Formats: sequence, structure tokens, C-alpha cells
Amino acid sequence: MKTTSTALVTYLNGLHTANGDAPLYMADLFTITLASGTVLTYCGVDAPVFWNGYTYLANSVLIAGLKYKASCGPNVDKQQIVVAARATDTVGGVPFLQALQQGLFDGAFIQRERAFFSSWATSGGNFIPIGTVILFKGRVAQIDEIGRTTAKVTVASDLTLLDIDMPRNCYQSNCVHVLYGSGCGLARGTYSAPGAVAAGSDRTQIAWGSATSAYQQGTITFTSGANTGVEATIKAAGPGWFLLAYPLPDAPSVGDAFTAAQGCDHTKGTCGSKFNNLNNFKGFPYVPPPQIMTGPLSSNTTSSHGKGK
Repeated sequence: MKTTSTALVTYLNGLHTANGDAPLYMADLFTITLASGTVLTYCGVDAPVFWNGYTYLANSVLIAGLKYKASCGPNVDKQQIVVAARATDTVGGVPFLQALQQGLFDGAFIQRERAFFSSWATSGGNFIPIGTVILFKGRVAQIDEIGRTTAKVTVASDLTLLDIDMPRNCYQSNCVHVLYGSGCGLARGTYSAPGAVAAGSDRTQIAWGSATSAYQQGTITFTSGANTGVEATIKAAGPGWFLLAYPLPDAPSVGDAFTAAQGCDHTKGTCGSKFNNLNNFKGFPYVPPPQIMTGPLSSNTTSSHGKGK
């Protein structure tokens, strides 16, 4: 059963008149909440919709999909949506589809609501709904396809959380915390430094005079130039250079600013000597490695196929 406001229920109950059913005005609202907390709102009508404190943009990103589905049981509902965006539709200054490709939407929540109106009259340039009904809410599961103007994305309902492997803790020699995450406890700013692209750089290798091996497995985030907002993983680093795990979307120019954060190989030695953070180390370096038995069985081994006495 779907819930909504009393005002909308009263309006829907009063639609039937002596002269027949009154017209019903509807529009779909899409709310995208990124893992960073940023909220993006879009609608499918030709004027913005103001609802719940947000302005749902019109003539911007178009989203199709997320059908309403009712079923019983713990089956995970997965649906594919099609997103159409222009180069001028941006997220934090990054074109929408480029942001999608770079992982800015990983773990994002997407909600589709059906909004109801008494007419297509606007107030202050916006449509004001009587109320809404949530049709689907889920999170981005995977990016299926990205083209020049459209992308296909699979969205899974919250029941997908039941697919998480158990037990929760993984016993391994390396630390399981995310570097600079809440479990790690280190402040990224303490181990970061600003820099600028030097001559000889390209989409996969960045020249920087202050680069050292300490930045290996770290990140570089561009704050100016064609790659503004792009965060890339540093695969390898040495004196004066970074090698990125994946090529940048655009070739950097000399002078493009960035912030580089040092990396960690998640071993006990690095945690202690480099970061002095052993109190938050969550690895089990003394867990014995898996053993594989090779060669013939020993003479003391009793075969289950032997004769009984």
C-alpha cells in the first residue's frame, strides 16, 4: 500500500463530478542522492516543479524507467533506466554523463515519485503539486552503457543489501579499512598536498616535481582545467611523476591544479612506519596462509574405502 498526504487523498476522492471525471494532471519527479550527500532533482514536464523544499529542474537531464512494481517475497527488484543529458548538464562542474563514467554515482539512491496537480498553472514559474506518491526507490547497481548523449543504468531496490556476504568481518593479513575513512581515522588533508601539472604530462602520466613513492596507491583530484572534479587513482609513483590506473577523460594542460593524497598498501608495516596508526589497524597479519596438500598421502592416513574389521 502506498502512502501520501491527506490533501492528495481528498483531491483524488473528489475528482468524480456530476458531469463526469475531472481531468487528472500528473508528472514524474526523480531525486538522485549521491554518496557525498549531494541531491539532484529532475522532472519530466516543461516547467520546474517545487516540492519538499527542492526545485525539480525541467528541460535538463531526462530519466526514463523505474516502473511501479508490487510483489511478495524477498526478490530484489532490478530495473534499467535510460538517462539523457547534454554537455551543459553538470554535476559539480563535471558533465553529467562524464560524472557517471567516473564513478560519482556509485552507491547513489534514485527515487521516482508521481506528482499530482489541480491544473498546469504555475506559481512563481514553478508547478506546485498537491501531493506525491513514491513509485520506486533504489540504488545504482551498475552502469550498463554510456554513449555520447545517453546512458543505461541498472537500479536495484534496497533488498539488494541482503546480498552482502556474511560474516561481516573478513580475516586477512591486510587492513580492511578504507584509507582516510571512518575506520581508518586518518585525515586526508594531513597527507595531501596541492600541485600543478608540469610539462611532459599526458592522460596516463602526470609530471610533478614534488611527487614521491609515498603517493603510490593514493589519489589525485583536479581542481582546475579540463579535468576539474576528476579523481584518479595513482597506480605507481616515483620522484617527479605519477602513473594513473586509468587514463584521464581529457589531456591535462601545463599548470592545471590538483590535490594529491598519499596512498597505503594496507600492511601493518606501512600503517605503523608511515602513518603511525596501528591503533586503527584492522588486519590479521599472523593469520596463516592457505595450505594446499600436494604429493601422496602419508602412511598414517586411513582410507575410508578400506575393509572393516
